[in-house]
Amino acid sequence: MRLLALALLLASVMLALAATEDVSSIARAVDEHYNHLRTLQAEFAEKYRGAGMERTESGTLWLAKGGMKKPGKMRWEYRSPREKLFVSDGRDAWFYIPGDRQARKTDARKLDDVRSPLAFLLGKSKLEKELQGLSLAPDVAPVDAGDVVLRGVPTALADRVSSILLEVTPEHRIQRIVINEADGSVTEYRFSEQKEDLPIPEGRFQFSPPAGTETVEGGIGP
Repeated sequence: MRLLALALLLASVMLALAATEDVSSIARAVDEHYNHLRTLQAEFAEKYRGAGMERTESGTLWLAKGGMKKPGKMRWEYRSPREKLFVSDGRDAWFYIPGDRQARKTDARKLDDVRSPLAFLLGKSKLEKELQGLSLAPDVAPVDAGDVVLRGVPTALADRVSSILLEVTPEHRIQRIVINEADGSVTEYRFSEQKEDLPIPEGRFQFSPPAGTETVEGGIGP
């Protein structure tokens, strides 16, 4: 019996070590993939559930590599069900709804938004550093067969986000992100039609409020 118990214990330890090694290799492959990119364009679908409501939106996302100590640049252009814009040039971040009389602005380096970690993806990705306790999530079914789902807690938003799920394709692309917040709300992003290293005009990451629009400094987000 002792030998059997010891064998079972050894087997469980070996399986745990193998899983850890597998997660590390997947994370390194994802890092390697994105750290070689300068730009990324993708279609996105965003689904929010929380506070007794559910919201689904979609549009186009553009990302561009930032400087050595600067966040990356990003532009979330929402088209459905209504137009909205969330854009950052690495210095200032803006949120604007066409037709509104206000545009909200904040320092991109102080941005407290669930989308902000994506600004660091290109050129600075290190999943095992950004997500504490990164592990496989066998209890979560992937959208596509062959994908792997990882789970971790973001170091940057640990006080707000309880966990993040990443669905990784065999090509080591991230095609789904599920953000579980501490208040019980869930935001899910699915990415499709990913296009890598296409030239993106610098103006796409800049924003000037239309005439007659008031600029409000402070927290932003739809």
